[in-house]
Formats: sequence, structure tokens, C-alpha cells
Amino acid sequence: MTRPAIALAAALAISACGASRTIAIAPATSVATATPLQRLQADLAEIFETPQFERSFWSVLVSSADASDDLYSLNAAKLMMPGSTMKVVTLAAAAELLGWDHRFETRIVSAAPLDEGVLRGDLVIIGGGDPSISERGEMPGTLKAIARRVREAGIARIEGGVIGHDDLFDDNGFGDGWTLDNLPYGYAASVSALEYNEGSVDLVITGGAIAGDPVAVEVRPEGSGLQVDNRLITAAESGTGALKLRRLPGSSRLVVEGQIPAKAAPFVRTASVDNPTGFFASAFRAALIAEGIQVNGDAADIDDFQTKPDLTAARMVASHVSPPLRSIAASMMRVSQNQYAEALLRSIGGRGKAAEVLKSWGLADDSYVIADGSGLSRYNYVSSEALVRILRRMRTDPQHLSPFSASRPVAGRDGPLSRRLAGTPAEGRVQAKTGTVDNARAIAGYIHTVGGEWLIFSVLANNFTAPPGTIDAAADKAILRLTTFTR
Repeated sequence: MTRPAIALAAALAISACGASRTIAIAPATSVATATPLQRLQADLAEIFETPQFERSFWSVLVSSADASDDLYSLNAAKLMMPGSTMKVVTLAAAAELLGWDHRFETRIVSAAPLDEGVLRGDLVIIGGGDPSISERGEMPGTLKAIARRVREAGIARIEGGVIGHDDLFDDNGFGDGWTLDNLPYGYAASVSALEYNEGSVDLVITGGAIAGDPVAVEVRPEGSGLQVDNRLITAAESGTGALKLRRLPGSSRLVVEGQIPAKAAPFVRTASVDNPTGFFASAFRAALIAEGIQVNGDAADIDDFQTKPDLTAARMVASHVSPPLRSIAASMMRVSQNQYAEALLRSIGGRGKAAEVLKSWGLADDSYVIADGSGLSRYNYVSSEALVRILRRMRTDPQHLSPFSASRPVAGRDGPLSRRLAGTPAEGRVQAKTGTVDNARAIAGYIHTVGGEWLIFSVLANNFTAPPGTIDAAADKAILRLTTFTR
């Protein structure tokens, strides 16, 4: 018996949805007599059910988007760590509860009197949960524009300070289960209702010309409050580069250590700030000064006050409204921006509200565990069944179909998939979200096959010792096979 025929024989009874149901496949004695679906199932079994992955764990489900029949299933009901594929869950719940046209408002208010251009007290910035105010995003210069509106409102001098008001969210800006070694990095920055630059700064690293030269670390923008302990060294030109950040929660001391090869081109790494609200207030104070407004007081977090300012009689000075959720979603999914996802989860009221949405869609309570919105936590779990059901809902609901489709990275084109499956028949045909945490890789989304059929798929891998590239290669091989499938 040839190897394909052996694979076919091994794939004669493939589970379709975990323990709940199975796909019955008629016995096939040879490749020649097998149906296209049987050949597909055999090929996928040969990819995932091999000795190479004996110590790894796969959860896979492939379903037709239109006929709702399952083409291939392996451990589809098992709970798996999804990594950033969790953003599919977060975005789906946020879109359902907020709507794709939802915008976040940041308000500038003051209860102090304004006398001939002089504000006789403090200016307060009230955060509305907008995660998109950033110099890195699609709207750089937003703080400068808000500061200009303050000046146009007739304020030339502020006798008080600039206060950041972040009480819309609680003060626990981290997701449950975020690990200590992740926290110094920008992708694990604490989340606030008043968010600037995703709560992080850029570290511009410039090595020396020869081994032993000092390494320069420039922090951009200013006002983060970080105190950099630079322990980087310049290694030989042929040496290997390595960089590690260390910072404890509640501390502004950032240790930057490692080695940079001599003559290496400058590069950028992101680092989280200790207090994102204070960072916002400081950056806004600087923007006001740059607009010609004199600010006598300092920037502060409203939580720094033993008695918080009374804003019951405060009047609006200026405001900023974010782009709609559909635009924020596209940035979140294509860059896999963790702080955006965390802000969305908090904006809808947290994990309980997300669970209510999933329950209304018929998802079993035990088919997922929501620990955070971004997928950074290792406490998140989701089954391939659950992911496929959510993806099906977003495709079949007319209010979600177009904006959700526009948010997803496309294979070989953009986002985390820009280099995956490029130059293959799958390029441009696969719309999916990837996920990565230690010993977990994931990809889930939609495939438009060469046969004209739309498929919904989830491929999750956990507990592997193989290199991540090997896991991705297996997933890509399966996706490519699915792309070329025709009935």
C-alpha cells in the first residue's frame, strides 16, 4: 500500500467536533477510489498526526462556511492556549456590544474660572478608554491638535497643573496571568482609560564603532518618567546581538542589558512606562507648552490626590473623538496590538460581559476561559469549536461581515501574515489572526478555496518542543492544502 493510501486508511473516522459528533467516512482502498474530501482528510491527518508531533498537542477544525459541514477535526473540543487569536473573541464581543461606529471621547474640562485668558486652576483630561492616541498610529499629532483646541478656547496660561483622570477603568492595568518578565516590554504595557502611545516609549539603541564602546539609549518621547539603567555593551562586529529589559511593577527604573555588535545599524525596541495616566498628562502638558500656553503647575495622575478634585461643576474646554471601532479594529488585528484589545475588553465591562455575548451565540460556558483581552495571558483557553463558531457568527451576521472582514490580516499581504504563504496559491485567499505565546501557536480565520468555497478554520498547537517555525510550517502546509481543495 502506498503512503497516501495508508494515510487514507488512517483517516477513515475523523472526529468532527471533539466528543460531540464524528464524521463517518466510507472505507477507501486506494487513492484512485477516494473522494476529494477523503483525500483532503488523509492529507491533513498526515500533517498533524505524525510521529514528529507525538509529544505536541494539536486542535484543528475545518468547516464549510456555507454548508456548515465539518471537513476535518482533531481534538476540536479541547481547550487550548490561543495567544493573540484571543483578539478574535475580544473584537467579536466589542463589536456586538459597542457597534462598529462606536467612538471613544477624551474630554478636557476645568472647574476653575477663566479670566482674560488665564485659567485660575487645573486643567483635567478625562479618559474615555480611547487606545488610539499615539505618535505611532494613523493619527500622529493628536495631542498637539487637542492642545490647539485648548488655546482656541481662549486659554493662554494655566495657573494650576494638568491632571489625568482615568477613573473609567480600574487601576489594575494588567491582564490576569501576565508574567513578570513580560511587563517591561511595550507589548505588555499597563492599560489605562487615558492612554498615550499605547503606554510605552521607543528605545532607540545605537551601538559603538568598536568592541568596548558605549551603547547609546535614547528614550522617545520624553515625559515617561523612566530612569534608564544602561548596561549595554558593544561586542565584536561578528558577535551576536542580545537585549533584555527588566523593570518591576511600581518602579520607574528600567534596566537595559545585553550586547550590540559593533557598527550595527540603530534599531528601536519598545518599553512600557510605569504610569500610563501620568505619561499622558505629562505629554499633554508638553503639547500645551509647545502651543504657546504657559503651564505653571506639574502633570499629575488624579490618583495622586488624597482628595480628588470636584468636577461636578466643570465645564468642557475641548474634546477629542477617536476614529470608529472599525478603524481601531483594523489596527488592532493587523498589528496585533495588545493594549487596544485590553482597552476594548474594559470598555464593554470586562470578561463577564464578553461571556454574556458568547452565551447568547450558543457557545458552551466550558468551551473558553477569558483571562484578558489580548491573549498575552497563559490563563486564556479556547477550543477550536468555539473559535469556528465565533468566526461563523461574524460572517453570517450582516452587521459584522464587512467590518470584521476588513480587520483581518491577509496571507502574503499585510500584518503578521505578510510573509506567510506569500507566492503560493494561498496568497490573498486566507484571512486569519495568528497567536503566539511560549509553546503555543495559533491561526484561525477564513479560506477562499480555488474551488470557490469559503472555509472557516482553527489550527491551535500547544505543549510542543519543536521550533515554532516547524509548527508554523505544518499549519501553513495544511492551509495551502485547504486552499487548493475542490469538491
